[in-house]
Amino acid sequence: MIAVLFDFSGTLFRVESTESWLRAVLTEADVPLPEPEFGRAAQALQAAGALPGGAFPERVPVELADVWEVRDQSSAQHRAAYTGLSRQVPLPEPGLHDALYDRHMTPAAWTPYPDAAEVLRTLHERGVGIGVVSNIGWDLRPVFRAHGLDRYVGTYVLSYEHGIRKPDPRLFAAACAELGADPRQVLMVGDEPRADGGAATLGCAVHFVHHLPADERPDGLRPVLDLVDRPVT
Repeated sequence: MIAVLFDFSGTLFRVESTESWLRAVLTEADVPLPEPEFGRAAQALQAAGALPGGAFPERVPVELADVWEVRDQSSAQHRAAYTGLSRQVPLPEPGLHDALYDRHMTPAAWTPYPDAAEVLRTLHERGVGIGVVSNIGWDLRPVFRAHGLDRYVGTYVLSYEHGIRKPDPRLFAAACAELGADPRQVLMVGDEPRADGGAATLGCAVHFVHHLPADERPDGLRPVLDLVDRPVT
């Protein structure tokens, strides 16, 4: 393999818990919420699927169905979809729904998996090209920079910047082209078989990891180093 493409959420990084997400926003806004109410609100937000990168909605309201289907194709649609889900849950102040959405885009809301830095650094040292291909509605580059991982990434191909989403093979093709790599010599690493498996259409090899909390998956990325078994000269 001469290049590896990685998904973002659930693959290289894990978003904070719904409880941490809600508590951070309430603290920043100086809005008190008694613990029993806090617990109910956090549970309701999780069931609603309001945290991007967190649990999927148990049910998408009819009025959000259309925007939900295209949520990753523009920043406006992404925000509309997730704040729409959040607003299914009553909170003390209306502005908290937008504040929650803004919080999830901050580097503080994301934790790299424990072996992410080691794997990216090792691949980079071997001369293997690295790309990030993500279905997302916002610019994740600052998250990589803040956690010191941007130095290893050669290209970012983000759905909202292209107006298409995985499994559309055009996203993977764009990443391969930017890395100057033949897709047949590229490995795609992700956590969603349907979305990330779209790379196989181009001839890429595909490897899946489990979307688990960061502290429950200490070495899920290390097998990538064995799959990419030779340095590029």
